[in-house]
Parts: sequence; C-alpha cells; structure tokens
Amino acid sequence: MHSNLVANFDSVVKRNPGETEFHQAVKEMFDTLSDVLERHPEFARLSVVERICEPERQIIFRVPWMDDSGKVHVNRGFRVEFNSVLGPYKGGLRFHPSVTLDTVKFLGFEQIFKNALTGLPIGGGKGGSDFDPKGRSDAEIMRFCQSFMTELYRHLGEYTDVPAGDIGVGAREIGYMFGQYKRITNRYEAGVFTGKGLEWGGARVRKEATGFGVAIFTNEMLKTKGDSLVGKRVIVSGSGNVALYAIKKVHQLGGVVVACSDSAGSVFDKDGLDLELLVQMKEVERLRLSDYSAKRGGLSEYHEGLNVWELAGVASAQVALPCATQNELHEKEAKLLVANGLIAVAEGANMPSTPDAIRVFQQAKILFAPGKAANAGGVATSALEMQQNASRQSWSYEETEKRLEEIMRGIHEACVTTAEEYGAPGDYILGANVAGFERVARAMLAMGVI
Repeated sequence: MHSNLVANFDSVVKRNPGETEFHQAVKEMFDTLSDVLERHPEFARLSVVERICEPERQIIFRVPWMDDSGKVHVNRGFRVEFNSVLGPYKGGLRFHPSVTLDTVKFLGFEQIFKNALTGLPIGGGKGGSDFDPKGRSDAEIMRFCQSFMTELYRHLGEYTDVPAGDIGVGAREIGYMFGQYKRITNRYEAGVFTGKGLEWGGARVRKEATGFGVAIFTNEMLKTKGDSLVGKRVIVSGSGNVALYAIKKVHQLGGVVVACSDSAGSVFDKDGLDLELLVQMKEVERLRLSDYSAKRGGLSEYHEGLNVWELAGVASAQVALPCATQNELHEKEAKLLVANGLIAVAEGANMPSTPDAIRVFQQAKILFAPGKAANAGGVATSALEMQQNASRQSWSYEETEKRLEEIMRGIHEACVTTAEEYGAPGDYILGANVAGFERVARAMLAMGVI
C-alpha cells in the first residue's frame, strides 16, 4: 500500500476508535488506490485522502417520543454529512436497533463513491436511528418520525442534504418525516426527500430501483463472458424492498430465484419462488417467510434460523445476490457457494460480503460486483426524483426505467474501463473504487482546501 494510504489508514483507526465497520470500508477502498496516488501525486500532496475520510459534519441528537401506553422512550438520531463536493449530501435514513455512529459513517463513506459513480450531481451522506419500527403501531411510528424530524429538519434542504429511505424506512416513514418538515418550515420543498409517494412528488420506479439495478448490473457482468441471467439459478438474501425487486428483475431477465430469507429464517423453492405471493406476504401484509412457505405448501421448504447461504448445497445456484445487511456473507458460505457452481456475485446491500468472503470469490475468479456499483440504482433514481421535483415534472414508468438502465450500464462500463486502464481487467472492486474516487478527488482539488 502507498505510504500516504498507510499513514492515513493508521490515522483513521486512531481518530475513530472502535468503529470497525468504518475501518473496514476505508481499508477496502485504500487497498485499491496505490496506483492512483502514483499517477496523481497531487492527491497525496494536497491531503485529498485525509480530507475525504473526515466527514464534513456529524450530527448526533436525542429523539424522545411517547408510545401508545404513554411511556416515554429516548432514542438516538444520526446524520453524517460526509462529502458535498459533487452536490448536496444524498443518502438514506436507517431505523434499526443496530444503528450506531459507526454504522452511519461506514454507510456514508461508501455513499460518496456510489453517488459519484452514477455521474449525477449528488454528494454522500447517511443517517438514521437505533429506533426499531417492528411491532410499533402507525401512531407510534408517526410520533417517532415527527420527533426525529423536529431536530433534523434544520440540517436539510433540497440544495443542502436530501435523505431517502433505507432499512426500516419506507414510504410511510418518509411521509411522516416530510409532513413534519413541511409543517415546521412552512415550505413545500418536494426535493428535500426522495422515496416519496407518487401522489406527492415521488418518482416511478424508485421503489424498484435498487433491486432492479442489481439484476441489471449482474446481467451486464455476465454479458462480458458471453452469458446472461437466462436459465440461471439465483439465491437472494433478504426479502425487503431491495431483495423483492431484485427477484422480480431476475425473473424478467430469465433467471430463477430459488431462495431468500428474513431475520427469522430462509425459504427454498427448488422450482423458483412465487414472486406474486412473496410480495403480497412481505410488502402488503408484512408477514414472515414462514407464512409464505405455509401458503406454498409442499412447494416450499422453510428453515427457521438458517442463513440463506447455507442452502447453497441444495440450491446449486450460479448467482448470489446478498441484499440484506452488512457482513452477512462469510468465508465459509463463500466456499460453499463456489463449490456448488457459483459464477457471479452482485451486492444489493452495503458491504454484505466480509473481506475473507471476497478473497474466496476473487481467488476462484468469480465475477464480483461491490455494492457501491451494483446497488447504485436506488440513489440514481432518487437523483432522478430530485430532477423531476425541480422541474415540476412526473416522468412515465417506462421513461424512468429506461434512464435507470442507462445509468446502470454506464456504471458497469466505468468499472470495466477503469479496471482495464489500471491493468486489472475484470476487477470490479478496483474499477468501482478508482472511478468513484477519481471523480470526487478531482472536484476536491478544483475547489481548493475546504
């Protein structure tokens, strides 16, 4: 590793003690940048790497709220505004008990380069809370969202910071937060949030965009080998928004998804999942995969408490799409996947594969797309939503999906050409990291030391 990167990584670890996920994200980026600094010594001379690792602003605040029984709860809210050199901070809000400053910083750091890869004018940020919406009534979620926004609103704006949804935050939560923002500011700034309902400023395809983008990117990777998703057996982790629409697009492109999961267990349908039933059970009725499996009867196997990747031996899948959460796919499962016919992996979640798992894939010459490239479709369509809000327009489903496909193919092309330029053809990790980093770094140099 270049001496500048070694020194800066040591500084990141020292200045951010205990933030292991943030350290992991920085290390994964730094591992691919040595040749960049050799070609561009000005990046080191003007401390671009050091500056890019320090958020422009970190906001932590108290979120008190009252449940339906009258009990007061106190959660913690976060917003890390990491880098705005390419545009207003852009990144989702995550509501989950596991959320810490470490979580938000690693996600925000990844978001900088993911957003840069889209070619759209958006910077990187991330936020959320350790609030758990599961099991809470609509009224409780509304009160929490209103309290959360009563503090966060002062840091937002369509030209400043534009949040979206993430784990635990969908159209319902976005609606409550946008309503409170509008109430406090007395302004209808539709562009201050993305992921809104279609009736009040949302964009078509936004709900589907991340999952669709993952499948499109996977198909583009396979095309480089003269192949496609047609006839491929696929395992998808998760069954939330990203996973559901990745499954849908895989089916549209001719693949067969045979397994997915939720926090309680995994299902395996040897002839392919029933997408219509799955969407009804998970997205409409908000039920568990055990309920889905029960409705499928003998066509589905439900495995309580089982990691979906442990089904690799029976699923015999050629493609894996980890779409659940960070560090979910480990070395042991990676080896099992490879031993059972894996040819491609595309990350639908942020950093879902551990470093050891990634090494297994790379050593086996598996096509591997990191999340910052493969799952950029969601934030890309968020930027398209901002564009529509700014021009007071609403594009058709077909128009928006066409633009999403163009953006994903553009990201794939940028990864491929950059990897080739740096002497590492087929290395999507290096291609994504370097392409995103160079765009941000050049803009930082242009704007001076800020």
